[in-house]
Amino acid sequence: MSQQTAQQIQLSPTPHDGLEMSWRRSGVRPFLQHLQEYGIFAVFLLEFVFFALTSDHFLTPENLLNVTLQTSIIAIIAAGMTFVILTAGVDLSVGSLVALTGVIAAWILKFNLPPAVGLSLAIAGGLLVGAFSGAIAGFFITYFRVTPFITTLALMTIWRGLAYIWVDGRPIWGLPPIFDALGSGRILAIPFPSIVMLLVYLLAWFILQHTQFGRNVYAVGGNAEAARLAGIATRKTLLRVYLICGALASLSGVLLASRMSSGQPNAGLMYELDVIAAVVVGGTSLFGGRGSVIGTFIGAMLIGVLRNGLNLTGVGSYVQQVVLGIVILLAVLLDQLKKRET
Repeated sequence: MSQQTAQQIQLSPTPHDGLEMSWRRSGVRPFLQHLQEYGIFAVFLLEFVFFALTSDHFLTPENLLNVTLQTSIIAIIAAGMTFVILTAGVDLSVGSLVALTGVIAAWILKFNLPPAVGLSLAIAGGLLVGAFSGAIAGFFITYFRVTPFITTLALMTIWRGLAYIWVDGRPIWGLPPIFDALGSGRILAIPFPSIVMLLVYLLAWFILQHTQFGRNVYAVGGNAEAARLAGIATRKTLLRVYLICGALASLSGVLLASRMSSGQPNAGLMYELDVIAAVVVGGTSLFGGRGSVIGTFIGAMLIGVLRNGLNLTGVGSYVQQVVLGIVILLAVLLDQLKKRET
């Protein structure tokens, strides 16, 4: 076969190319691109209006504040998960880390320490657990080249087992009232966890949009090898990303333990799925390099409003799982179409 013939074969359009060209001409692809980038806001508004019209209790101030409270735990973890998924990684250990952190914080509070000292040590101990978990995950992923899925799957099992071992499978009750204020207290009628959630997202947005580290996160997720050749410390970036995710998971673990007024070794079950769902629905690509914490926040609130609204309209929990699964599947489909476009 001559070189000219080979070039003709390579340049000749395929059926797939024809489909791509027809999609471009018809405007389907641009529509899908804009749908993924801006559709999350439109869907959230439509969902909000729908439940406002179908339930008399939805728009009450107390219910709206409850939505932010119920969503805050998942949303805080999702902010950290956004950093991880932006680098084309994943952390499946966050749910188990929530349980282990809550158990350790409750265990510290059972010592006869002054209330302020005990509370400070409980929070610090919990955050250290998360940072330690993130450091281990980042170390295995960056230095031993173990895939994030396998590394964090192993840690998910280890942390859950340690949570049960730490308390011999029994919850820790009878925690001091000062600890309960973290999860149940309010400032100007706004739940304290909701305020923490907003502060976390403001800080995460600033880091990703206005710091060199944030730019490095996007670069590593877009093309890790190109980022390395450009002089970016990819290992250090990945380590920091998993540290952030672990620390925020532990922060959520402390807040959840406070809300339940106990350290529960079975807390956080399946949280990792809800967290990943919030990130993906918010438009962050599973392939890395594209997304934002603002999208994640809207994604988390969309899921929170969806569950709250379905509860108010009498839809059962099993049907809610089906609806949420459909939403996630559509979000992943849009991500795949966007990847093919680029």
